[in-house]
Amino acid sequence: MLLDTFALTVTGRRPENEDAVCARPDLGLFVVADGMGGYEGGEIASRVAVTTIEELVSRTASDRDVTWPYRIDPRLGVTENEVAVATRLAGDRIAARRHGRLAQMGSTVVVLRLEPGRAVIGHVGDSRVYRQRDGALEQLTVDHSLWAQLVAAGSELPEREDFAWKHVVTRALGTPAAEPDVRVEDARAGDVFLLCSDGLSEVLAPERIAALLALPAAAACHALVEEAYAAGSRDNISAVVVRVVSEN
Repeated sequence: MLLDTFALTVTGRRPENEDAVCARPDLGLFVVADGMGGYEGGEIASRVAVTTIEELVSRTASDRDVTWPYRIDPRLGVTENEVAVATRLAGDRIAARRHGRLAQMGSTVVVLRLEPGRAVIGHVGDSRVYRQRDGALEQLTVDHSLWAQLVAAGSELPEREDFAWKHVVTRALGTPAAEPDVRVEDARAGDVFLLCSDGLSEVLAPERIAALLALPAAAACHALVEEAYAAGSRDNISAVVVRVVSEN
């Protein structure tokens, strides 16, 4: 596949950056991880997540005989299993380092693996993947958050910005609740994918995200991050933009 891609992460108004990103168009691999705010080691957890996932995908790409660290799920295809295994390994590596001052660290993660005609998506937490197709923006992940879970259960809640526990995630790498959701979507020439942390998605309306994704990947990425900051984001801000130029 011919891809136009760019990745950007900024500290924003936080004292340090606990987000981490990866853009490997040669592997069709794109990742955003967001270390859990308020706990020491968030920047370590997000970096472990990204490094681990990139390492496993690189190994499976270069050595088809490599031994995977976990059993595969026979209900899933090879790439879906790869995403699930890489995410699980990232969670276990973070969990192994949760002691002492790092005892509470964890991270969200969202993974996109692109193959000709297919997009495999895995996520844990509230970092997101969007796809824009023919001008229409669609969120392809469902947040693992208390607010989203209660809404899905039919609870009557105030708008998310007025919900007192809006930042509570129900799954995070490094914790016992770290199972990724994995799904497959088709990918066509002209599709644009956005991976982002909540420092961006919390402050930019879908209509504005859609408008900015009409730009080339690098320009879109910079504009998204800059507008999120200007809109008042109090968090680190990360974006990875992937435009499918050609499926061949």
